[in-house]
Amino acid sequence: MQDDLQYAQEAASEPGLRSYYKEKVLQQEEGHMKRVEILNQRIVFDDVFKIEEATLRFERFNGQMSEPVRRLVFERGDAAAALLLNRDTQKVILIEQFRYPTYKKGPGWLLEEVREEVGYQVSDLQPIATFYVSPGGSSERIALYYAEVGEADRVAAGGGSAAEHEDIEQVELSLPELWTALRKGNIVDAKTLIAVQWLQCRLAGQQNVKGT
Repeated sequence: MQDDLQYAQEAASEPGLRSYYKEKVLQQEEGHMKRVEILNQRIVFDDVFKIEEATLRFERFNGQMSEPVRRLVFERGDAAAALLLNRDTQKVILIEQFRYPTYKKGPGWLLEEVREEVGYQVSDLQPIATFYVSPGGSSERIALYYAEVGEADRVAAGGGSAAEHEDIEQVELSLPELWTALRKGNIVDAKTLIAVQWLQCRLAGQQNVKGT
C-alpha cells in the first residue's frame, strides 16, 4: 500500500501532468482526437495547494473550436486509498478524523477509508476504480483499492502524523454495522461511499455464486 501512496504522490508532481495544462494537447476520446489549445496559463495561488488560471479554446462536438474561455483549476495532486477488511474478525477498518473543510456543513468528523494510518502491512491490493473527485474544478484523481488483512499483518499501532497535528481514531465495523451506516447516510466521504458500495456488490455477487 505504501508503494501505491508513494506512486500517487510522485505522479502528482511529474512534469507530464503539469504539461497537460501548459501546452497544446490532444485527448483521445472514443477514437477521435479532441483538440485543446492553451492560450495563456498562470498560477494565481501557491500555498499547500495551488490554483491555476488558464485561457483556452477546445474542440466542440461539431468539430469547431470554441471561443477563448477562462478556467480555474484547483491543483492538489493525486492520492491513493484503500478499504481494508480484517478477514479474522470480519470487520471493515475505517478511520474517523476531523476535516475542517466539512465543518461549516456538518460536525467536521468524518468516517473514511484507510490510508497509511492504520498500521497494517498490506500485500495484495485489488483496484476498485480511479476517478476524478470534482472534474469541474480540480485535477485531483483518487486511486481506490480493496485489501484483506489479518491480525498477523498488524505491524504498528497506526495513527496520524504528529507533524501535521492529525488526531485519528480507528473504527472497526462489522458488515451489518457497515451496511446500516451506509443506509442511514452516516458515510458522507465520497471515496468511502464508492468503496463500501463496491464491497457490498462484491459480497452479494459471491453469495449468488454460492447459491447457484
